[in-house]
Amino acid sequence: MTDLPPPPVPPARATWWQRTERRFQRLQRLPLTMMIASLLAGLGIVQLSFQLVNSAYRSVTWSAQTRETLARTATLEQDVRVLQDAVKAHQDPTYLRALARCRGFVAVGERVVVASDAPETPPGENCKALRVP
Repeated sequence: MTDLPPPPVPPARATWWQRTERRFQRLQRLPLTMMIASLLAGLGIVQLSFQLVNSAYRSVTWSAQTRETLARTATLEQDVRVLQDAVKAHQDPTYLRALARCRGFVAVGERVVVASDAPETPPGENCKALRVP
């Protein structure tokens, strides 16, 4: 005699019906899992489509805004050049003399000759006006 416990009893073999029933239960869970997976895939496709459309919209909008900004920058740079030229001209005595003549002033030794059929012009409109921004 030995002191060892008796060997374990092998589990009873499942009958054909029990095995078939377990397989059927696993198959019943499968459609629910497939529906959930399909729903998640559909939501992913919707989200991806939204992101693609949104990216395309932002790209078009950004391009238009960039063109507008570049045009505005070019206009402002031109305005800066005109103002810098005006500042330089206002420091030039020749320009100041010409501006005074446009306003109707004459030099000390000059004679003013006006034609009898000259059009009536208000003071300051003898010359082309320089438009500053």
